Amino acid sequence: MSRERGCNRWLLFAACAHLFFLLPPLRTRAFAVGVVPESAEDKAELPVLKKSEKSGTISKISRELKEIVFIIQSQSNSFHSKRAEDLKRAILKQAADLGKELPTVLLIHEMDGHEGAWTILPLMRDFSVTYGRNSSWIFFCEEDTRIQVVKLLETLGRFDGSKEWFLGKALYDEESTIIHHYAFAENPTVFKFPDFAAGWALSIPLVNKLAKKLKSEPLKSDFTIDLKHEIALYIWQKGEGPHLTPVPEFCTDDVNSYKVDHCATTFSNFLPLCGEPVKKEDVFVAVKTCRKFHGDRIPVVKQTWEREAALIEYYSDYADISIPTIDLGVPNTDRGHCGKTFAILERFLNHSSPRTPWLVIVDDDTLISIFRLRKLLSCYDPNEPVFLGERYGYGLGTGGYSYITGGGGMVFSRIAVQKLLASKCRCYSMDAPDDMVLGMCFSGLGIPITHSPLFHQARPMDYPKGYLSHQIPVSFHKHWNIDPVKVYFTWLAPSTEESLNGKKVGYNREDL
Repeated sequence: MSRERGCNRWLLFAACAHLFFLLPPLRTRAFAVGVVPESAEDKAELPVLKKSEKSGTISKISRELKEIVFIIQSQSNSFHSKRAEDLKRAILKQAADLGKELPTVLLIHEMDGHEGAWTILPLMRDFSVTYGRNSSWIFFCEEDTRIQVVKLLETLGRFDGSKEWFLGKALYDEESTIIHHYAFAENPTVFKFPDFAAGWALSIPLVNKLAKKLKSEPLKSDFTIDLKHEIALYIWQKGEGPHLTPVPEFCTDDVNSYKVDHCATTFSNFLPLCGEPVKKEDVFVAVKTCRKFHGDRIPVVKQTWEREAALIEYYSDYADISIPTIDLGVPNTDRGHCGKTFAILERFLNHSSPRTPWLVIVDDDTLISIFRLRKLLSCYDPNEPVFLGERYGYGLGTGGYSYITGGGGMVFSRIAVQKLLASKCRCYSMDAPDDMVLGMCFSGLGIPITHSPLFHQARPMDYPKGYLSHQIPVSFHKHWNIDPVKVYFTWLAPSTEESLNGKKVGYNREDL
């Protein structure tokens, strides 16, 4: 395998840090970072706006439009790249209808050959060099963000572009959470970070400042877990940089909602559906377990989502005919489970029907909606090498790799498994972190990681309510301090109220 020695060094260094995310909250020491809450006086002063006025003329709108660089946070998978191209065309059409010069619209997966482009910060120096003199704003958005260009210009026009601004729809944690390293443990609500789905903006002076800092202090080799939170932390710099300024015109309501009249942005999709859902028989589900969890975790699976799967097998270190489980001959390990995962991949390729195009590997404490996953998979081509789930990263500021975090579920097309096993990339130890090894392997093969925010490594309570409000989630993970059956039926169970086109529906979700 190319880069094998270097990759092994990455993984050996990463394995210890990876354990942090496997520990339950009660064993993880919380830390608090001091931040000064916004006072009433501060709120009255934010933002320091220019005198509010509308553009008035087409020429002024066009001039302002040229000063915005649109960055679509796109992905190279064919489904996602097409959606990003559609959004780019929609932005340019609105600009063309104004009759003047078109703005710059870039797709992030086309911008940089290195795998860390999706983490944004490594691109700041390029942004500064290329756009630092003739632009006023860098506006970021997701492929399903919908933009009213004139309203966006009016919104950004209220802010003095010669100052440092970090704008977005504000999210915050109601309680400290493992995915944010228990930051601001004393009062996590004080720290705001942007909801990428609504779009977010950096003024050019702030971009230039970040570029200068990155030149003198390169990014550390570390994990990327929740990018939106980590970018906000980097910009804030423990109080030395600006905090996020909430912008009410940046919205995540559906474009057809009655609430969106004031919005410059909306969000167009909650659960993608591209034709008919894939058949039940086209999805093979592999559950990783071990003997000590047969009595408490497996009954939860059977009470909740097992009935949604037509093809499901439980893989353990002990053959229990009452479940039943399959002993793959791989001893259980306390962490990592790389040996077991690769044995599952081999079994899928050699023992399942060759007509089964999709494999899903989950933990025994993963809560998942196979019903919704089948809808989501209708948008992906099984003839492409697809590796899908919630994307994390390791060492991406210095040439690391992306990976799908295992707890939320890892989805493979058969061809992806074939290409992986045809390579020489394997576990460096039986208890290596399987998800990170897979990420390293696929990176070496040039097969991109495909991210979906509908998969979740943690529990519903670990995510901001505002973030989950525009999702129909596919999975959550962990049973810590929750009733997992209740979580499943509240958040994931198929409902007769769910519309066939995947639009958002109402749920009575209790605080869990």
